[in-house]
Amino acid sequence: MASRPEPPTSFVGQSGLTALALLAGLLALFVFLPYLQFVLFGVVLAYISLPVQHRAEQYLRPTLAALATVVGMLLLVLIPLIFVVLVAVRQSLMLERAVRSGQLDVASIENLIETAGYAVDLTALYGSNQGRIASALQTVTSSVFDFVGSLPGLFIGLTITLFVLFALLRDGAKLVAWVQWVLPIDGDVLDELREGFDALMWASVVGNVLVAVIQAVLLGAGLAIAGLPAVIFLTVATFVLTLLPLVGAFGVWIPAVLYLVAAGRPVAGVAIAIYGMLISVSDLYLRPALIGRSSALNSAIIVIGIFGGLVVFGAVGLFIGPVVVGGAKLVFDCYARTHTNESTA
Repeated sequence: MASRPEPPTSFVGQSGLTALALLAGLLALFVFLPYLQFVLFGVVLAYISLPVQHRAEQYLRPTLAALATVVGMLLLVLIPLIFVVLVAVRQSLMLERAVRSGQLDVASIENLIETAGYAVDLTALYGSNQGRIASALQTVTSSVFDFVGSLPGLFIGLTITLFVLFALLRDGAKLVAWVQWVLPIDGDVLDELREGFDALMWASVVGNVLVAVIQAVLLGAGLAIAGLPAVIFLTVATFVLTLLPLVGAFGVWIPAVLYLVAAGRPVAGVAIAIYGMLISVSDLYLRPALIGRSSALNSAIIVIGIFGGLVVFGAVGLFIGPVVVGGAKLVFDCYARTHTNESTA
């Protein structure tokens, strides 16, 4: 492969070619934008399934190994994920109707709190905010429908995801080598960026998400045994909240405890309280064990990345958002270091 020209020569000496390259990249970006969420989802799946691809290549050709991995991801991840999301949406709609019709027994919860010595008028508070609560649930549900879209759009999007997944598994190494060759950046800096982005992807896509999955499944199983309604919706909500530092499963099991006690089941409420506390405390051990104690993702990067990623990239922003924000810091660190010859502050 030919050696890469120095940045001043490539940008100044060939300004016309540089402008053409920028225009081509911009047009390609416009082509990607309508299905950017599905493309990024394919990237996430490719990163997760890359170890499986490497293992399969020991017995099969790269093309057959990639095809087998894609089929496995479709059967084990995509189809179950779509089913869970659809069930969660249906249960959220049921919960929204219950809130709008006033079926929640807020008075019992209020009496429970008052017996503990706290005077609070939850009935009036709930009555004044009943519409807002229902609207918030409807907004969450609508955002899911906006992401999924119509069935033809969903089919096209999933097809793009599968093709991106297949291409990255089969030719991902060639793509990385091509990007390194094209970018007018020093090789040592590129190696540092590649290692940094790999650490970010591991922390956000694998470590952080795996912690959320483990805690959501455990709490969801406990809520199902306790007999709570809308368990799938509560499990998905636990998964999303567990991605956020300092929030976690508290946002689900505390309301569940109040509901059980208000329903006249104090023993089940105490059991869920103890079980939920154990799950929340396990975050202190699971997260360092799976992510490590590096500063690849701090709390601010995770929170800003998740909420900003949801707005910009949709549902896949839960995973990509923190990588984008953390990657920006990584790039700025490398830029400053190459111009000041100083280590990161």
